[in-house]
Amino acid sequence: MIPSTSDSVYLDNAATTRLDPEVLEAMLPLMTEQFGNPSSIHSHGRKVRSAIEKARKTVASLLNTSPAEIFFTSGGTEADNTAIMGSLETYGITHAITSPLEHHAVLHTLEHAAKEGLITLDLVQVGPDGTLDLNHLEVLLSKGRAEFPNGSLVSLMHGNNEIANLLPLEQVGAMCREYGAVFHSDTVQTMGHYRHDLQTLPVDFIVGAAHKFHGPKGVGFLYANGETRANRGPIHPFIHGGAQERNQRGGTENVYGIIGLAKALEIAYRDMDAHRQHIQGLKKRMIERLRERFDDVRFNGASADCENSLYTVLNVSLPQSDMSDMLLFNLDIAKISASGGSACSSGSNIGSHVLAALPGLDPNRGYVRFSFGKYNTTEEIDYAVDTLVGLYNKELSL
Repeated sequence: MIPSTSDSVYLDNAATTRLDPEVLEAMLPLMTEQFGNPSSIHSHGRKVRSAIEKARKTVASLLNTSPAEIFFTSGGTEADNTAIMGSLETYGITHAITSPLEHHAVLHTLEHAAKEGLITLDLVQVGPDGTLDLNHLEVLLSKGRAEFPNGSLVSLMHGNNEIANLLPLEQVGAMCREYGAVFHSDTVQTMGHYRHDLQTLPVDFIVGAAHKFHGPKGVGFLYANGETRANRGPIHPFIHGGAQERNQRGGTENVYGIIGLAKALEIAYRDMDAHRQHIQGLKKRMIERLRERFDDVRFNGASADCENSLYTVLNVSLPQSDMSDMLLFNLDIAKISASGGSACSSGSNIGSHVLAALPGLDPNRGYVRFSFGKYNTTEEIDYAVDTLVGLYNKELSL
């Protein structure tokens, strides 16, 4: 029996999260009575403009930065693309460094730029557990400074959405500063789950997507470091066609999305410690139960290190069997929503590029990513483990 108030168990929070009722309540007035265009100068427009700027101040305050450094976008992918393509174009950068483990919003963008002949692209080497080789990163940074007149763009994610590895942001940022590189980090998975102090964090760009921390879909933001903008100049807009977002992004703002984003981030910061304790408890429980019930269960990347990995994600490797290819399908039949990798590849037959990049990974085992949120319960975790055991026992009895 499914232990949930709904008819299914949702363990795919790294893909998207359930909208918080408090967020919906904050958004509703902007969907109904406060309907003016924020670019209009009349009272209806001014009221909505005021709401947007209040939301901007909220986000900036939580991140300990200036509202002038926050730009609203349609989501994390647009924010990543803006930072990457804007930096390459504006600063004349022709060398980029990333890793094979990045989200496609970063990896495909840089691969496209390389294919078009705009940049030379180098990938940081990766260990069997998904750890980036920072010595190799320094070699690539040195190459960038020596061979390319405008230095390098480094784009490395803070928390991996599939294997839960965390990047030492401060250390990498300091290395980039030392070699004069522009540093962009995709922080989509950690925004709202970790505190980012942008007064001390040595980054040029980070991003957020509201639907990853119980806000609405279709809205995100880009942080662009004010000192970088002052020294190098503001990056060129990615979307043209209007003067919105201080000439950084054309198009009428997604007003109720922006208000929802700010409210969701405010709630995330308000309740972060309690939610982290709850979610880490769920993750530890699943690890313990799986180890008790399977002789040969493994965990990919750093995901089983509960204290030093992205605490919302667990990537499980189950023993090889004839049902490995049907694992997600069978979980879905049992009304458990999980993922085999990034949700952006859902519905495709392409395997995870992140797992494929890990040296020595056995392609014949069954892989599933469980990702947890504040609305999950211990009963749901136990049901998911019992279901996995049942699926394997059923196959062995055939």
